[in-house]
Amino acid sequence: MQIISWNVNGVRATVKKGLIDIVHNSGADIYCLQETKAQDDQVQEALTDLKGFHVYSNSATKKGYSGVAILSKTKPLAVTTDIGIEEHDDEGRVICAEYDDFYLINVYVPNSGSGLKRLDYRETWDVAFKNYLADLQKNKPIVVTGDFNVAHEAIDLKNDKPNYNKTSGYTQREIDGLDGILSIGLKDTFRVLHPEEVKYSFWSTRFNARASNAGWRIDYFMVSDALMPKVKNASIDNDTFGSDHCPIELEVDVF
Repeated sequence: MQIISWNVNGVRATVKKGLIDIVHNSGADIYCLQETKAQDDQVQEALTDLKGFHVYSNSATKKGYSGVAILSKTKPLAVTTDIGIEEHDDEGRVICAEYDDFYLINVYVPNSGSGLKRLDYRETWDVAFKNYLADLQKNKPIVVTGDFNVAHEAIDLKNDKPNYNKTSGYTQREIDGLDGILSIGLKDTFRVLHPEEVKYSFWSTRFNARASNAGWRIDYFMVSDALMPKVKNASIDNDTFGSDHCPIELEVDVF
């Protein structure tokens, strides 16, 4: 089974840059999108030409903001949205598809913002999301993917020292939040399989960052410990363009 995840930074904008063909040509069984920046009906309309996939989405109350979607060739047993906590459930950040052998959770984690103005909120979110995942994992293994808006270790961003505790996405409080999520029994699949590889999934649109590969690895596939032996590959597709992120891929033997 191949699952791909991509922060598209606007599904309607990325469709104009070839998203439909990218999904069709990817060979993916499931394709997860973050930051769709569209309401549910607009997601469906944007993906009208997508063939062979069931489309599910969760949109923010605020138009043109946040949003996640799951495109699945196999119809899930059930699809749910949000995490059941009012203060976190109006920004369209979580969608969960249940399959026979696992839950797939697609997430767009809140950014702590310029000047770290949402860092306190982000800490609250991280704890709530960890608890949500832990509850799901009591029932069956989980696969969690998406834009987590944090580089976990120094190897995961180009310029670690000048950004540490100064820049959103690389503060100790955010790192601790990700540690907490992993602590429930999850593995960062790319880092387990590629412990020394330097590869990024996001680049700022400023300073020609992608051309100079001054990037960050902030997009992840995490799986329950029980699923890690079934993971065949985890990769980052630096050759696909259309967003300030690139797709990440997981191959797992679950069906």
